[in-house]
Amino acid sequence: MTIHIVEVSEVTPAPNLDSVLNSRQLPAKRVFFYRLIESTREHFHSFILPKLKLSLSLVLRDYLPLCGRITWELNEPKPSIVVSQNDAILVTIAETDADFSLLSGYGQRPASELHNLLPEVPVFDDSAKVLSLQITLFQSQGFSIGVAAHHGVSDGKTSTMFVKAWAHVCKQHLKENNVVVPLPETLTPSFDRSLIKDTTGLDEQMIKIVRSMKQDKTNVSRSLSPIPAWELGDDFVFTTLVLSRGDVEKLRERVKSKSPSQLHLSTFVIAYAYVWTCLVKARGGNMERPVSFLFVADFRERLDPPLPATYFGNCMFPAGSYNSKTAADFAGEGGFVTAVEILSGLVKDFSSRKIETIAEEYKMVFDYAVVSSQFGAVAGSTRLGVYESDFGWGRPVKVDAVSIDGNKISMAERRDESGGIEIGMCMNKAELDIVLTLFSSGLQN
Repeated sequence: MTIHIVEVSEVTPAPNLDSVLNSRQLPAKRVFFYRLIESTREHFHSFILPKLKLSLSLVLRDYLPLCGRITWELNEPKPSIVVSQNDAILVTIAETDADFSLLSGYGQRPASELHNLLPEVPVFDDSAKVLSLQITLFQSQGFSIGVAAHHGVSDGKTSTMFVKAWAHVCKQHLKENNVVVPLPETLTPSFDRSLIKDTTGLDEQMIKIVRSMKQDKTNVSRSLSPIPAWELGDDFVFTTLVLSRGDVEKLRERVKSKSPSQLHLSTFVIAYAYVWTCLVKARGGNMERPVSFLFVADFRERLDPPLPATYFGNCMFPAGSYNSKTAADFAGEGGFVTAVEILSGLVKDFSSRKIETIAEEYKMVFDYAVVSSQFGAVAGSTRLGVYESDFGWGRPVKVDAVSIDGNKISMAERRDESGGIEIGMCMNKAELDIVLTLFSSGLQN
């Protein structure tokens, strides 16, 4: 695969903000693939690309914080989002000779080639850009939009809402002969920070945790530089597994027949439990090794009072099972049911937990990620609606969350089936082949 960078430009909002909790998280990265078989290079650069840039400029008027940067001044106790008059989003325009059908498919794909479709998010100790984009043309095949968003400013729901808003503006602009139409309420972000009532100093607790983690590594506590990323080997590949609605129902009935408990048997719980047991079995080795896993959930509606569904920010709440189980608990015959029971309990606990416990849980994530022999996590959600991002040339043929590796998986709704689920994975090919065999054979039992 070769990739040619055509330009790196800045897109500013068309003419006509607060504390950061996850300031050291790696950027969330996602690639949207759009098929345009009849599009020539000339048509793309003269028509499609200008429409994408114009609609981006228009929608940024409603999403101004994405143009800014996170800063952490020496005399300030915590980071802030700063938006200046001339701030802009960096947009990289590229062309590639890669196989569009391969990279936008569901089979095994080289991890390095997917990462080539993503922009960098400039991050330094004292400042970090919030969002970067890369638009890549696959000549006579289609194009991709790579999105890299800083987790300190937005979560998956916010960044996906932005892409859908951008797509909405672009599509309506094409339909209405260049008439600018306002965003619908469901895509208009809410920035009212006064809605969050923190009476316990949660933000100060979180900042202390972040600073202590950084100081352990470099003896510099006031830094926005991220935790080092996973090193992807040359043999690392992506794949997307699929559970149909029928598969989910079959697994759900399997749990009901073996567990007398009143469990929360959502599609998320069933799918995550099933994949986690496959990952543990595929690793093999010492079955007495401690293992941990977690997930995060949107707590906008769980606050008192609840936040609007369109609240702009990172509002994710972690929950997990930390070193209380060994690999043997999940690799045995009843491992799948065990995982379901644990996840069901964690989901049910959300209704009784308070936001004040987020700091404790956040610290546990990093403490146990170090000592666990196998640590799993999940990114994305079946509720984000990533396939609703139609810029006017059709829905994406595929959407991949690329910021995953090892035992971290991604989840999204199935593109063409309600109730189904897509599960993204990235690991070395030898281990992935074992996972795929276990995944397939387990559905046939």
